Amino acid sequence: MMQSNAVRLEGVTVSRGGRPVLHDLTLTLGERRIGIVGRNGSGKTTLARTIKGLLKPDSGTVRVAGHDPAARTREATAAVGFLFQNSDHQILCPNVIEEIAFGPIEAGQPRAEAREAARVIMAAHGIEDWADRPVAALSEGQRRLVCLLAVLVLRPVVLILDEPFNGLDIPTRHGLSRFLADLPLQLITISHEIETLEAADRLIWVEEGRIHADGPPAEVAPRFLKAMDRAADIRTGAVADRVAAVEGAAVEGAA
Repeated sequence: MMQSNAVRLEGVTVSRGGRPVLHDLTLTLGERRIGIVGRNGSGKTTLARTIKGLLKPDSGTVRVAGHDPAARTREATAAVGFLFQNSDHQILCPNVIEEIAFGPIEAGQPRAEAREAARVIMAAHGIEDWADRPVAALSEGQRRLVCLLAVLVLRPVVLILDEPFNGLDIPTRHGLSRFLADLPLQLITISHEIETLEAADRLIWVEEGRIHADGPPAEVAPRFLKAMDRAADIRTGAVADRVAAVEGAAVEGAA
């Protein structure tokens, strides 16, 4: 079902290092669970960072719940939560409660109120006894949870997840998957692991900065997997040809 706080992109082009990465994208993202898939370097993470407002389009507009995320106003910043692929890129504070309270403090909330909000969300998720733990002493799965709560305490309307299961063991992946499934807000999940996106309401395949396919996962996923298999076959054949050429040259040299 389409959400009222839809993400809207109109004619969005983004360049990085002088090279266009996203090309004239127009999208309305309103479904509750959206997956974005693509091979490495396809532009999917650039798309996610543009929606969050971490990157500003060269042209076109982005709106989330009516706000321009690149404007960096309090409302725009709070509207979109972002879970980075690497927790180290997100964690800023030495202990858990300070990390979770950091966002509300930056948004202008008094320190005491921010810490109380952090305690409330920690208690709701059964980790109130983590308050004074050093973040550096936590496992990667625990750090990922702390990062999530640090985002959720700001009450975003959209949560973007960039490769959320990267580096996690199987039990931790399952636990995080259940946690995310129960969240009452819109999730946009970026991944190259197609199996993590099969439960989405909509799957978007990004290829070379353009939308290659867009629809139900049951339709898009098989096309993506077939293309990846074909690319793997081509690479395998090319490697075999190079190996044969090297071996042939070695035989000639020995003769």
